[in-house]
Amino acid sequence: MEANEVLDAKGLACPMPIVKTKKAIEKLESGEVLEVQATDKGAKSDIAAWVKSGGHELLKDTEENDVLKFWIKKG
Repeated sequence: MEANEVLDAKGLACPMPIVKTKKAIEKLESGEVLEVQATDKGAKSDIAAWVKSGGHELLKDTEENDVLKFWIKKG
């Protein structure tokens, strides 16, 4: 999936993946896509909840080799 920006949050513990995701998405225009890569298992539920509360859209999420990847479309 194509992303306008990629955020590497691997190795960061909660809440840092969310903090960095919030800062990264602020720089994007509405409709653009941010790919977030994280290794913290808690990020899966945290990011899903944050996306919903922020009015954004979680397009897709996958897990490859212990790396969680999220594609978030800015609302």
